[in-house]
Amino acid sequence: MSKNPSLPEVVTKDELRALLKLSNVRAAAILLGNFAILAGAFAVAILWPNPLTIILGTVVIAGRILGLVVIGHDCAHHAFFRSRRANEIVGHWFANAALNVSHYAYRAYHLKHHQYAGTDKDPDIGLVRNYPIPRDSFRRKMLRDLTGRTGLRDTWYKIRNFRLPRHLPWLTFHIVLFGLLFAVGAPWAYAMWWAAELFLYPAITRIRNIGEHGVASDRTSLDPRENTHTTLANPLERLVLAPNYVNFHCEHHHFPAVPPYNLPRLHRLLRERGYYEGYRSLTRGYPAMLRRAVRDDPAMVAA
Repeated sequence: MSKNPSLPEVVTKDELRALLKLSNVRAAAILLGNFAILAGAFAVAILWPNPLTIILGTVVIAGRILGLVVIGHDCAHHAFFRSRRANEIVGHWFANAALNVSHYAYRAYHLKHHQYAGTDKDPDIGLVRNYPIPRDSFRRKMLRDLTGRTGLRDTWYKIRNFRLPRHLPWLTFHIVLFGLLFAVGAPWAYAMWWAAELFLYPAITRIRNIGEHGVASDRTSLDPRENTHTTLANPLERLVLAPNYVNFHCEHHHFPAVPPYNLPRLHRLLRERGYYEGYRSLTRGYPAMLRRAVRDDPAMVAA
């Protein structure tokens, strides 16, 4: 193998065929696992209501909102369940519905991101174009997120032109959620969802976006090793910031059709065979990633 191997040198056709294999069982386990964690966060706060359980539960719920969005993303790639129809139903009614996002509109939008990643045609470029940024700028962004300004703005944007057919999945999701909480005698817990969505989810998804492309070494490059980035997450980070293997973003941009549950295996294969050597595509942990993205001298290359 060459010193700087190309992708075909690293991943054989047989290996890629195995990585592309979809599993209904593994997809269902991830989907049900996300809802189980959501249920657990609500249950702990309801059974032992106090500031600590409510705050921690709200943090976990915010992470699971991202988890559902990630499932919607994987369904949009038809890279979750084996059936295209199952991906469409789950993405539309169970995943993207939670955040009032049209599954079909998101798919068209997101595929442009993959086609034009890092260029001016990339619909997501505005999220990361100016990184790295000074600490004061980052603090202002996080303050907007954590005080609800970002969440309220985004929510108003999504409901200002309410139309029942278009918003029916979102409305159904929240009626079911509130109904379940009401049935167990804890309608007050419904506020935990909105606290998570309005005050915590925007900050979490901002950090996710930074970790995916904000610390890329060259966003104008066509090589995902340069225009995309993977953050290696610990279990706590996976619970809140990186659910459902979403942190393996460099691997995802190389092979968007590989299902999320196979991305760790793809990552190990690429790393063990030296594919990332000489590139700054990987960072261990979100604190280290943010140190690359947020610094007072953006011209200085982080160690």
